[in-house]
Amino acid sequence: MTRHEEQDDAGRRVGRRPGALKAVGLTLAGALVLGVAVAGWTYWHLDRNITSVDINSALGDDRPARAVTTPSAGASPLPTGSLNLLVLGSDSRSGKANQELGGGDSGGARSDTAMVVHIDAGRTRATVVSIPRDTLVTRPSCPLPSGGSTAPAYGAMFNTAYEVGGPVCAVKTVESLTGVRMDHYLEVDFSGFAELVDALGGVDVTTGRDIDDDKSHLHLKAGTHHLDGTRALALARTRHGIGDGSDLGRIGLQQTLVKALLRQLSDAGLLNDPVKLYEVADAVTAGLTTDTGLDSLNELMSLGRSLKDLDPDRVRTVTMPVVTAPSDPNRVVADEPAAGELWASLR
Repeated sequence: MTRHEEQDDAGRRVGRRPGALKAVGLTLAGALVLGVAVAGWTYWHLDRNITSVDINSALGDDRPARAVTTPSAGASPLPTGSLNLLVLGSDSRSGKANQELGGGDSGGARSDTAMVVHIDAGRTRATVVSIPRDTLVTRPSCPLPSGGSTAPAYGAMFNTAYEVGGPVCAVKTVESLTGVRMDHYLEVDFSGFAELVDALGGVDVTTGRDIDDDKSHLHLKAGTHHLDGTRALALARTRHGIGDGSDLGRIGLQQTLVKALLRQLSDAGLLNDPVKLYEVADAVTAGLTTDTGLDSLNELMSLGRSLKDLDPDRVRTVTMPVVTAPSDPNRVVADEPAAGELWASLR
């Protein structure tokens, strides 16, 4: 009889299994409690990362009508209707990380990139329309968080809407320009974008020409390059090393980068790599500002799951048709009727 066994009243050997099973049970219970605690902390941390703005309350009912989509029979529990999002890339977040990447504080915030993303009903195709930041527009009066409102401005640069009135004014200006209701708002800051690219392990981008831009510190030969977050951000911001130095050349690079990122996200296998999934989610949420309709992890995850069948090859990128502004050769204005026809197609 071993020292781990004892005899019962009939002299039979009995192993000390109840004690061993109890120890295993306690260990499993402890692991489960720890796992739940870690999962709870992770959710709380990611959810708390997100900054939001209540755009719907600020703008009220003076907006374009929402698109109405009738769900098909046996519809998925996930949303499948068409959707319009205003996506801005900005230097609005203060802090050391943004300052090192060339960003400013919230008092001098600017929107460097503006894209209207239209997702078709069924959510298997999308159109991304870039609006040049140098476009001269009529900027409507916008409500201010402190009370009151901004004055309307005529012939104002498009990106001044964000500068004077933040996300609310950016959305109102886009809706005034396009006649398209923005269902949601997403803003990514400099450091958040760079961290996302790094969390994905970098991104592969092909450029059709040499890029030599001392201001963005980017020097690339024509061809395919694997870029880390800092260089991907430089690519998104460069304008002086390509074409005529205008915003239009930069937009082409941004659109190439967006499609490369979508492909990287699609191929990353995040669901099979919890550590990488957390790193990507942390990077995304830490640099993100949304409207209140997307300001929780559950809402963002629901949106992401609804786009699972959206293949990067079915994402079309275009730029709002523009022509040189008669008043300023360094600015552009919407080219009509082509621009109006584009927005009408999205409506």
